[in-house]
Amino acid sequence: MNIPLHISQIHESRFNQKPLIVRSPGRINLIGEHTDYNNGFVLPAATDKAIYITLSASTDATCHWFAADFSDEFTTTLDVLQPSPKNWPNYLLGIVEQFQKMGHSIPAFNCVVSGDVPAGGGMSSSAALECATGWGLAHLFNIPLDKLTLTRMAQRSENEFVGLQCGIMDMFASAFGKHNEVIRLDCRSLDYEYFPLDLADYQIVLFDTGVKHSLASSEYNTRRQECEAGVALLQTLESDIHSLRDVSEEMLLTHQRKFDPLIFVRCLYVVQENERLLAACEDLKRGDLETFGQRMYGSHNGLRDMYEVSCKELDYLVSFTTTEKSVLGARMMGGGFGGCTINIIKADAVDDLFERIQKAYKIAMGLDLKMYKVSIEDGTSILSV
Repeated sequence: MNIPLHISQIHESRFNQKPLIVRSPGRINLIGEHTDYNNGFVLPAATDKAIYITLSASTDATCHWFAADFSDEFTTTLDVLQPSPKNWPNYLLGIVEQFQKMGHSIPAFNCVVSGDVPAGGGMSSSAALECATGWGLAHLFNIPLDKLTLTRMAQRSENEFVGLQCGIMDMFASAFGKHNEVIRLDCRSLDYEYFPLDLADYQIVLFDTGVKHSLASSEYNTRRQECEAGVALLQTLESDIHSLRDVSEEMLLTHQRKFDPLIFVRCLYVVQENERLLAACEDLKRGDLETFGQRMYGSHNGLRDMYEVSCKELDYLVSFTTTEKSVLGARMMGGGFGGCTINIIKADAVDDLFERIQKAYKIAMGLDLKMYKVSIEDGTSILSV
């Protein structure tokens, strides 16, 4: 289905207006998980799976919003913003609030939302929706906005209105993505560098556990608090410590006995993951996908054993691939507790592997496995049908 054309037709039918159409992609993250809110490094990319939104100015003082994939309507005014129990409108409301805090008055608007980013799959459909909404409203109402400001707005929206203390990676990748390139993002300075990802005869594949997680769960925010507790302790012992980005593995080991054991291992994972990511970028420069893939497995092991954000379904899928010669690397992706694994697989072996892992997963977990073949595409943009 041509989603932009489909929702444009819905918009014109419902509101008798020709809309502005915006696309903002979901993201994958090759390596570097739970490092962004610790001011570390991440290596994401925008994908061909995206959220689309159509926008037009309302003819009255009321917003009329329609989630086409759920056939769900939502109406509101924008004078007093209140979170909705429906959840999906909150990502739009949070962006409107950010515009208001910046001194921009957003008139009532109509919209239709749709997309093919798997919800709960760790590809950050929420960040895609936020970026699409912000970019679209800026263009619709002639508000000057650059993409860095857009990503900061989207992050604050999720932190302050939705209530998830996420980092900036998801929004940055969605906004700044480039075709066939990954982004090494320094989440402290927001300096970034593009790395061409030449997969040759390999394919990026996501296996969806079918376990849906809410990133706004207490566990995600708890991990952030645990890292902050580690930083607070180190600040009493070392100078110039602002985040785990400033911490070395040697420093952690030196002070290990002063740590609560759980806080220590959380911090150690983050420090090691940053080191793993920087080494992985050197692998890409050399075109060494095999070593890169082994670092993906190392990342998963850390997320499973040290950061404890995996689950038995994710672990099963990653473990299954370790004996497959066609798989270079695999790991869980996203906040954790469900969602997808990301895999680099020989393209001509993908379908056979999926057939076997799907059957085994059904027997072992009693769940149906979904697969998404992913390509790397451009970031947030205005479309025409």
